[in-house]
Amino acid sequence: MSISKKICPVPFDQQPLNEYFALKASCFFSWSTLSLDKYLIRLFIIFLFIFTVSFFLLIYTTLKTYGILKLIILNVSIATFIVLLIFIRLYLGWSYITKRLISATIFYEESGWYDGQLWIKSPEALIQDRLVAFYEVMPFLFRSKCGMIVSLIILFFEKILYSLLLI
Repeated sequence: MSISKKICPVPFDQQPLNEYFALKASCFFSWSTLSLDKYLIRLFIIFLFIFTVSFFLLIYTTLKTYGILKLIILNVSIATFIVLLIFIRLYLGWSYITKRLISATIFYEESGWYDGQLWIKSPEALIQDRLVAFYEVMPFLFRSKCGMIVSLIILFFEKILYSLLLI
């Protein structure tokens, strides 16, 4: 799927389509490409793991200071915040790839930071990259954006609930 060296002077690892395939194959980003049910199960497992680890840490350090209900709400807030950070990282990775695929020009480095070049994509490469961006990458970007919004809303309501328990 890579473009030949005669048509494209961009190194193999810096071509947007190859960056997309590398990101899609990576361990962290690959789980966001799963079907919706598997994606939600994986997300729940991550949340449960973070909740369990942080719960034992919080019980060990602050059980005498807080009641058990406040401790659970604080623990859920911590787990939700960490999941929010995961969604932010997913969003940043997929948005970077989307920007590189949609752009008509590609900035690349030949051997180091001091010799950057700019390559203008051919119409065929531009059409191919934009099709991949709109039909394959944008659903992952939308999924991570929705996850961020839901995490922020849940975090906001957890903060309100925690504040009400302090009264």
